Amino acid sequence: MESYGEILRNAREEKKVSMEAIERATAITKNYIDSLENECVEDFPGESYFIGFLSNYCEFLGLDKDEILRLYHAKKIQESPVPVELLKNQKPVFLVPVIVASVVLVLAMLGIYIYFSVLKIPQKKELKAREQVEKEKIHQYQFTGKPETKRLYKGDQILVPAKQGKGNIVLTVGGTLGNLSILTPSGNQIVELSEERDIDIDGDGFADLIIYLSDVSNDNEANGAEVRILEKSIENSFVAISDGKSGTELSEIPAASAVKNNANRTVIHEDTRAYPFTINVTFRGSCLFRYKSDRQDYVEGYYKSGELVTITSNNGTRLWMSNINALKIHVIAGLSSYDLEVGRAGEVQAEDIKWVRDSDGKYRLVVLELD
Repeated sequence: MESYGEILRNAREEKKVSMEAIERATAITKNYIDSLENECVEDFPGESYFIGFLSNYCEFLGLDKDEILRLYHAKKIQESPVPVELLKNQKPVFLVPVIVASVVLVLAMLGIYIYFSVLKIPQKKELKAREQVEKEKIHQYQFTGKPETKRLYKGDQILVPAKQGKGNIVLTVGGTLGNLSILTPSGNQIVELSEERDIDIDGDGFADLIIYLSDVSNDNEANGAEVRILEKSIENSFVAISDGKSGTELSEIPAASAVKNNANRTVIHEDTRAYPFTINVTFRGSCLFRYKSDRQDYVEGYYKSGELVTITSNNGTRLWMSNINALKIHVIAGLSSYDLEVGRAGEVQAEDIKWVRDSDGKYRLVVLELD
């Protein structure tokens, strides 16, 4: 009779995997792997453990576990001592019930093993219950003053430190259907989709936060709302410019006649076609800098002297700068490169660098200052 232990060992050697690799992949320790290959059933706490480990090892090696189990049971029966009743030529009255009971027991143990260890049904039910509890739980977020992007749901609370340093001002999400509703001590604030809104949270007549709503569902409030929260200060007081409200979409190349404020534009490059260009921004001082390239999401950060930002754009890029004098802008288009002029220290500026198509059919890369 073929030895199932040799089959296991040969399969392992053919795969050329180490005991350590098998132990990591199957959670079967090396001593039990060795016992499986040497057919030492007595090394296991019970037959059910042996069968469970044997099944897992067969699956890892790509063997037919039913055939291996058949060889194991055949050897077990072969090595079992002959009952005295058989030596006396008596009929095995209890043999069939014992075999049936053993098979039922083995199948039951295998089913329990699959239920708990393979399918992990109880663990999945518990995880699902915890997720449901977590979903229904009201979350509180402590605003630290740094720009944050979060997905908020109805009932969530944002804790903003009071200006006097005594406790927190609590902002509660009142709704996330079609727009964002925020309940503040000074009243209910509504933020529309793609709106960047200044929020006065304590009723003193001055804006404390800037909230930008980037995503909200019109038909399912359970989806929540994705918002960008910034502290209102001089450094992040950018001119609020939203795509579609000023100029043209950055992902399209407009005709020069379609670009507003042509008097404020500066042509830095021209060609018979438009192609990707690169913007290198080098910081020589502290500056809050934001940019949006083509149809991608905007990127924002607070940069310090010596840092570099590289932007690659197909059609156009919009820049927001809290201190235009703190940075140097270098544009590379084709084989040409250009250094752009900068403004005064502390000056807030927003501008587009993009391709436009003029009436003569040529494409010109222009810098357009935005109001």
